Amino acid sequence: MLNSDAPRLGLRLALFALLSAALFAAPAGHADELQDATKFLKSGQHQQAMERVNKVLASKPRDPQARFLKGLIYTEQGNTKDALDVFTKLTQDYPELPEPYNNLAVIYASQGQYEKARTALEQSIRTHPSYATAYENLGDVYAKLASQAYDKALQLDSSNAGAQNKLSLVRELVGGPSQVAAARESAKPPVVLAQKPAAPAPKAPVPTETPAANGSAEIVAALNGWAEAWSKKDADAYLAYYAKEFKTPGGESRSDWEKARRARIAAPKSISVSVTTPKVIMTGPNQANVTFRQAYKSDVLKANSSKSVVMTKSEGRWQIAQEKSGS
Repeated sequence: MLNSDAPRLGLRLALFALLSAALFAAPAGHADELQDATKFLKSGQHQQAMERVNKVLASKPRDPQARFLKGLIYTEQGNTKDALDVFTKLTQDYPELPEPYNNLAVIYASQGQYEKARTALEQSIRTHPSYATAYENLGDVYAKLASQAYDKALQLDSSNAGAQNKLSLVRELVGGPSQVAAARESAKPPVVLAQKPAAPAPKAPVPTETPAANGSAEIVAALNGWAEAWSKKDADAYLAYYAKEFKTPGGESRSDWEKARRARIAAPKSISVSVTTPKVIMTGPNQANVTFRQAYKSDVLKANSSKSVVMTKSEGRWQIAQEKSGS
């Protein structure tokens, strides 16, 4: 599956949004079949979903909605070859639609083909200049390309302190090993991309976890405090927002991670970090999953990325136990 552990794209709910948005009117019978197919796909019943889609395509082979859904089914099954074929043909038959280009970019990025992903996203934006998701994805791809460029600079000149600092900052924002040494490894995680429609869509189904209630305000306040400490370059206050059981991104020791973080905070002359659109899901009385947009700006780097953290409450205080960029 494209959104499983290997690429770690986190696209499951967004995969169904285009069909819910109903960009194309379909006959009543076809609409019922596609609605059923979408439900099956959401519940992981890929064979049943494919049967419904193929039934529609048997009588209406060029139907863009059914074809798009078929591409999503292939994507969920991990069949990237057929998914690429479906989305590519959709761009040829319906070049005015931005979503197929965006989804091609998601697959290309999962394969490490960032130049192809960039080209597809630029085409998506040309077809729909106000498609915010494509811009977001393009920013992530540019960040990944920048990471590769800084990495190459360090391979050629390992003493380049400027490249080291920039690489560390980029990796902090788009994900990947936190240490510069780890950045030189040949295997790199794929960039995280969103796969949402350009048209407004209904709200996604309510997740199985219990939505946050009273604790959400405290959690958001803690995140804002974390961002404020980072902005003030107060390393002690910043690190205090991380729980004792915090899982370091690269698997390094807590002391090595803290040393690297202090160096990155100290390197820029100025830093500004803000947290927007936080979404809190309580997974227990003292634990929550939080997703948000992180806007980072310094005198050497500017980036806006998605982020996901696991927060835990200990001794009356919410702290970060795990964090992932672009999740």
